[in-house]
Amino acid sequence: MIRYNGINHLAMATGDMDSTIRFWRDLLGMRLIAGLGGPGYRHYFFEISERDSIAFFEWPGVRPAEEKEQGRPVAGPFIFDHVSFGVDDRDDLWRLKDRMEAAGFWVSEVIDHGFIHSIYSFDPNGVPIEFSWSVEGVDIRRIPRIADSAPSEICREGSEPREEKWPDVTNPTPENDKKVYPGAGSELFHGTVRQ
Repeated sequence: MIRYNGINHLAMATGDMDSTIRFWRDLLGMRLIAGLGGPGYRHYFFEISERDSIAFFEWPGVRPAEEKEQGRPVAGPFIFDHVSFGVDDRDDLWRLKDRMEAAGFWVSEVIDHGFIHSIYSFDPNGVPIEFSWSVEGVDIRRIPRIADSAPSEICREGSEPREEKWPDVTNPTPENDKKVYPGAGSELFHGTVRQ
C-alpha cells in the first residue's frame, strides 16, 4: 500500500500576489519557500509544516471568490469548500484569532467539533480557511469514529483501505520508460528549464 506523508501542496489562485504574501507569510507566519514566474504568471509556495505547503498561482483577472460559509451546502458545479490547518496547541488557536482580528479580518468564534476546536475565516482571495487544534485524548487517526446515522454501504465496510476493490496492476511501467520531464521550477535547481 502507498504511504502518504502529508499534503505536498494545495494550489490556489490569486489576482494579487502581494496581498497574498502579506497575509500568508507576514500575518499567518508561513515562510515563502519557492517562487516561480515570469510576465503574466507567478507560482509561489508557503510552508505550512516540514512537509506541507500551500501555493498560489497569480493570474491576471482573478478576483477574490465570494465568501461562502464553510460546510454550507451548495448546488451546481463546485469543487472546494475549505482547507483546515492544524495548530500545535489550544493557545495557538486563540493567538491566531486575536492576530487576524487585530489585522481587520473576520474570524468566527472557537467551535467545538468534539475531536477538534476550530476557527474559520477567509484570506484576501476569498479562500475559506479553518485553523484546528486537536483535542487532547481524542485521536480519530488511532480510533476512527463514524457518527453518520445513515452511513452508505461502502462506508460501513470500515476505515481501512480496500485495495481489492480496484483492478491489480498488470502492466507496470518498465524501468527504462520511467522518464522525468522538466517543467516549471526546474530552473530553480538547473539554471534554465531543461529541454
